[in-house]
Amino acid sequence: MAVATGTATHFDAPAIERELYMRTFARQPITLVRGEGVRVWDDTGREYLDFLAGVAVNALGHCAPAIVEAITAQASTLIHTSNIYHTVPQLELARLLIDNSCLDRIFYANSGAEANECAIKLARKWGKLHRDGAFEIITALGSFHGRTLASLAATGNRHYQEAFDPMPEGFRHVPFNDLEAMRAAITPKVAAVMLEPVLGEGGIHPATVEYLHGVRKLCDDHGILLILDEVQSGIGRMGYLYGYEAYGIEPDVITLAKGLGGGLPIAACLAKEHAAVFTPGDHGSTYSGSPLVCAAALAVVRAILDTDLLANVRAMTDHLHAGLKSLQAEGDVGISEIRVSGLWMGIEFDEDRAGAILDKCRNDGLLVNRTSANTIRIAPPLIVTRDDCDRFLDIFGRACAR
Repeated sequence: MAVATGTATHFDAPAIERELYMRTFARQPITLVRGEGVRVWDDTGREYLDFLAGVAVNALGHCAPAIVEAITAQASTLIHTSNIYHTVPQLELARLLIDNSCLDRIFYANSGAEANECAIKLARKWGKLHRDGAFEIITALGSFHGRTLASLAATGNRHYQEAFDPMPEGFRHVPFNDLEAMRAAITPKVAAVMLEPVLGEGGIHPATVEYLHGVRKLCDDHGILLILDEVQSGIGRMGYLYGYEAYGIEPDVITLAKGLGGGLPIAACLAKEHAAVFTPGDHGSTYSGSPLVCAAALAVVRAILDTDLLANVRAMTDHLHAGLKSLQAEGDVGISEIRVSGLWMGIEFDEDRAGAILDKCRNDGLLVNRTSANTIRIAPPLIVTRDDCDRFLDIFGRACAR
């Protein structure tokens, strides 16, 4: 086997993985070695249009100049210090995120699951202090909150949980977009409701405006916290810096990750003052909020706030949605539903064809994702252009044809 390098030298990656790696991923049969903008190249030199963006991570595309410049400069200055000391990029990012939100305090993490763990711990301590020891958290069936034990227990899908039973206690799951079910689940033991504004891993199922407004009112009426898991829906994905802005409500706590670092691992838990109940020693992380990842995140957030990127997200959302609806109406493609939340779409088919369609797309130079046997998910970079979208529609339309 050839040794992996940064060049396009081909080597047998699947064989190396079978020999060395824990079998946790069902990888696609390509090895990517280079990326630029909305395109990537494999080790044979083949080009692909990337409409998954590292699962909604590469917000500014691959190797965005602003990010490359930021991390190059930071890497030559200061990479890591731990949270024993102050650093400038960490505090600048905190100011930028807080000043442009309805929240007051921040804690950095390294992944979405860790950010959700932070929110879960906040809710439990808040329940001890303000709700007579309440510790339960209500989440939605079909949700996904992470793969640590607590975030997995919060997840509303037994498929992810069964191999690791028993799950930690303290989580109640109710149907999504069902306000009466939510109302019935609230008891004196409940400290918080934790929801994704859009069920991402469940296949892009958006909450209705009426539902989230109703949940906000229920939380206010019962004196409990509303936590929004914006690991995927935040950082411009829905055409707003934060997903909650699309719904016109204010949560007590939100969690961010995915697009925040533009490709580097950073996450955050933001809370209003009344919910930020941690004191020194309650929580921590060795790597979180390092100068390097915060420099990258600063480049991402500044690009969103200081350019027309959000306008592009909205325009390209409309263009893609119109193209997919036209494809659905005009061709024998079997599309039964198109669910849209900004540049984040779930395309459901009337038969279990998602795997075959994914393979056809990849073979024709397009990278997409499937969330179930009959649902394709796309999440292109926020910089995607009209030409990119038209190229996607052409390849995807041919892949869907029966």
